[in-house]
Amino acid sequence: MTQVADVMTRGVRTLSPQDSMLRAAKAMEELNVGSVPVCDGEQLLGMVTDRDITVRGVAHGKPAESTPLSDVMSKGVRWCFEDDSIDKVVDEMRDSKIRRLPVVDRDKHLVGILSLGDVAAKADSFEAGEALADISEPSEPER
Repeated sequence: MTQVADVMTRGVRTLSPQDSMLRAAKAMEELNVGSVPVCDGEQLLGMVTDRDITVRGVAHGKPAESTPLSDVMSKGVRWCFEDDSIDKVVDEMRDSKIRRLPVVDRDKHLVGILSLGDVAAKADSFEAGEALADISEPSEPER
């Protein structure tokens, strides 16, 4: 049985809750990603996404240079353990319509990120494609 640790991305860049929206946006641009974990040391506090910055920050006129991520980040995010089975986690991702999950160890320290891309590329899992199709259902009716 393949575990999350076998396919996840390690060495994930994190930001602190005191970092600014601007710093997060620059990190996302540099890494070519749309989300970054927010941590206090190794302890996962939440995630900040490009959508969080746009909807909770910019849309409310918050200054990017001085607004801390604690004001706009998503708290209470879902996560998985590094020793969870891929099949179990992919099912959870499909059910929750999530494309990536922070991965923690049993002490709940962030150790990586698991994306459906990781699963598709490294786990030889047909389920990744099925999960992505389910997650990517249009949010608006066709016009």
